[in-house]
Amino acid sequence: MTRGRRTGQAAALSAALLLIAVAPASAQLTGPTLPANDLEAALALTGGQFLPTAPAALIPHPKLAPVPEARCGPGSEPLEDPIQGRVSAEAVASEQADRGWTCNTTVTGRFDTPGGFRVWRYEDRAGRVCAYYDSSLGSPANLVSLAAAPTQGVVVLDMSDPTKPVRTDTLLTPGMLSPHESLNLNAKRGLLGAATGTALTAPGTLDVYDVSADCRRPVLQSISLSIFGHESGFSPDGNTFWVAGGVGRITAYDVRDPRFPYVVWEGNFYSHGLNFSDDGRTMYQTDTINGNLGILDVSEIQDRRPAPQVRQISRSTWESVSIPQNTVPLTLGGKPFLLEFDEFAFRFNPLTLDDKAGAARLIDITDPARPRIASDLRLEVNMPEVHRQVNGDPFPVPNKALGYGAHYCAAPTQEEPTIVACSFLNSGLRVFDIRDPANPRESAYFVAPPKEGAAPGQEGNFAFSQPAFDVARRDVWYTDATSGLYVLHLDEAAWPERETARCISKRRFTIRLPRAMRRATVRYLGKRAAVRRSKGRLTARIDLRGRPARTVTVKVRGQTRSGRTVTQIRRFKTCRGRTA
Repeated sequence: MTRGRRTGQAAALSAALLLIAVAPASAQLTGPTLPANDLEAALALTGGQFLPTAPAALIPHPKLAPVPEARCGPGSEPLEDPIQGRVSAEAVASEQADRGWTCNTTVTGRFDTPGGFRVWRYEDRAGRVCAYYDSSLGSPANLVSLAAAPTQGVVVLDMSDPTKPVRTDTLLTPGMLSPHESLNLNAKRGLLGAATGTALTAPGTLDVYDVSADCRRPVLQSISLSIFGHESGFSPDGNTFWVAGGVGRITAYDVRDPRFPYVVWEGNFYSHGLNFSDDGRTMYQTDTINGNLGILDVSEIQDRRPAPQVRQISRSTWESVSIPQNTVPLTLGGKPFLLEFDEFAFRFNPLTLDDKAGAARLIDITDPARPRIASDLRLEVNMPEVHRQVNGDPFPVPNKALGYGAHYCAAPTQEEPTIVACSFLNSGLRVFDIRDPANPRESAYFVAPPKEGAAPGQEGNFAFSQPAFDVARRDVWYTDATSGLYVLHLDEAAWPERETARCISKRRFTIRLPRAMRRATVRYLGKRAAVRRSKGRLTARIDLRGRPARTVTVKVRGQTRSGRTVTQIRRFKTCRGRTA
């Protein structure tokens, strides 16, 4: 690769950002497609794994349509606009704007320090409950450079009484001052981490705190050098903190001893958010620049093998893609899904401004090599023809490419949730009923007061944050970037109970694979089973304990001694015997 080619791609990305910033509301633009991983290959010259990638596969997608609109019950103060999700200039100028708009939600608590990108809820060993959220979104330090302006750091709140949040600490180490989207919590170990980042990427530090003993007073464990910062991921066991550099690289830090993190792997990937299967052996990685989703085998890193390598299982994209933000692994009806969400309404490569808001979707990953989209989570205002008409509505960052899109989503539990909630920028927080993954519907929303905390001329909702959930209270916590944290109570109809299962499984058993197989991979419920050889035959251990009544699909894929590939599908009842 020539120096001129590398320089050309970097210049093209810079030009893309400039065009997006200055493009008028009426602009429609599609640029040339750049090589998918030129810059990644260049970074490989400085070290780290480079994984050449073929073009992403265009996966099956249902017809693009908005979800059915929420039916707002008694006590709601809904938007009156006929377009679902729209907050017009007339609405912002109305008296109702001072209170915001509610549909099947009630504001029960507030804290007015402006929010950012992520909210986390944690209960410590003593039963105390806390909230953590970053406050850097509106700071020039996040949008321009680290030296531009101070931020208010990461806010620590005692949520023992969620109607009256109390600030108990503010985290001001470098990574917490400007974490961008990297603030992350591992509840299993009680570790809170963040890496210095900006809207592109930035060098800085990875800061790790222990919150397990007293969540109100996090204890700093370490500050380590981090070269590329933007987003992050935590392995489910809490032993690996992954830093994603946006337009840089991914770095995996061993934090088994959080006082002494060290790098166990580096890879050159464009990457936004990172998430993982239950066993930490499969990574779900979103590509910021090329607009796709990678499903990667990271088992060698999880197992701490020497000189570990990452292997690609699949790379997928879809017609409505904008900028893939992150994913949440879910189990719905016993099948593995990803809740994937795109941000904004433009693409980097090819540079595209055409009112195509990515919004969110449920992706069936029963076969991780061949994902398919089950349904979209989008509002009427996210549809291209509608977005084109209303993209001049009030928004703190007035640009057609940024407003009326999605940003972050979350689920109250990864096992059979009935709802998910998503921040939809100037449409506020939106809640979706996903009990039928093929036919989701909107069940509630909250649009914060658009003028509160906003400078003149910058009115509008600024909902960027990942929400958190208090399941027992049926509450959702999220932040607006101008008016702060909100505790929202959802009506029963908006957050339905999970259907009662007939049983909770106690089954754990071993299956035997065909005698001719010399090696095999066994997957079920979105994870890999351990395969071992016993008495000359491969076996796999299947653990269904704690699962409600349903049928579980087990996929066996192996190679015989003659080199032939064999695939088997077996199905088991969690509370009864095998069905097929």
